[in-house]
Amino acid sequence: MAFHTVCATDQIPQGSMARHNVNGTNVLVYHLDDGFYATSARCTHMGVGLQRGKLKDNCVVCPFHRAQFDIRTGEVVKWANFPPGVQLLNFIRGEKALATYPTKVEDDQLLVEV
Repeated sequence: MAFHTVCATDQIPQGSMARHNVNGTNVLVYHLDDGFYATSARCTHMGVGLQRGKLKDNCVVCPFHRAQFDIRTGEVVKWANFPPGVQLLNFIRGEKALATYPTKVEDDQLLVEV
């Protein structure tokens, strides 16, 4: 694994996220109040792209079934819970954390290790 330049740090405003392809891996990069974080770009429940999701309390919320993942650790905060009845599918698709990737800033450039 190696660090790869993703973008200038000012391209991702604080409180937002952006999807990037980093050395063949799709990642979401987040700019929180305490720095930058990166996770896999797809929900582990059904593979939906998380870039259309929302940020809430340092979590990314899947736009499809509302699963919530801690951006800093990738851990599941709340598993898929919408619409009613999706819990039946959860029996087959158990909770799985998002992959996370180390980030660093050098000369106002954001780098992600993949």
